Amino acid sequence: MLLECSGISKRFGGVHAVAEVDLAIAPQQVFGLIGPNGAGKTTLVNLISGHLRVDSGAIRFAGADVTGLAPHTLTARGIARTFQGVRLFKGLTALENVLVGGHARMHSDALRRLWPRGASDRSDRERAVQLLERLGLSRPDALAGGLAYGDQRRLEIARALASDPRLLILDEPAAGMNPAESARLRELMRALVTEGLTIVLIEHDVRLVMGTCERVAVLNFGRKIAEGTPPEIQASPAVREAYLGSEYAA
Repeated sequence: MLLECSGISKRFGGVHAVAEVDLAIAPQQVFGLIGPNGAGKTTLVNLISGHLRVDSGAIRFAGADVTGLAPHTLTARGIARTFQGVRLFKGLTALENVLVGGHARMHSDALRRLWPRGASDRSDRERAVQLLERLGLSRPDALAGGLAYGDQRRLEIARALASDPRLLILDEPAAGMNPAESARLRELMRALVTEGLTIVLIEHDVRLVMGTCERVAVLNFGRKIAEGTPPEIQASPAVREAYLGSEYAA
């Protein structure tokens, strides 16, 4: 397995946000994580990506115990992510945001080489432009803060991919996208998996999840209540009661 979570838990005061969750995610798949608002999905990926520390349990990545490591260390090891709320350097261009995202694989003075603008190596810039084009972003010199919301979400994905991850965590990437953009996102995820990437997808667009993921885990009140293939999840009475509703009844 590429990623293994064993009984990880996190409390905030008296609230058990994540309660003894086990996950085992194999390489080269899209793994879905769904559940109602407040189910603990973002808290769980914050634990995996080092933005929160687990209270108990263990996390292993690529065979190594990475429990408690800092986010930048996990990024260097191959874990990248986007966020539920867009976190871009809005005063920088789209190109500069991607260059910053690649700092984990570049030289130690990479951030310093971004200034003045255009000072980074040509190969880094060319790769950044290619990532932007792949995400459908044709204006590398546009300020990130001036992009439409859907474009900002795609820019976040490009920035995450710039670090050459083995595991990419996408937290509601389709938010603000129209159906055509969501369809392109689905095709991008499928292509990335064929190229060796593993993706953890948190998404409220259940049809996108069911049409993209090989396996899906469902959280409710911080606990994993089900895991299986999309047809198994859709057929689960517990999942339908907690989240999907009768629309997805088998």
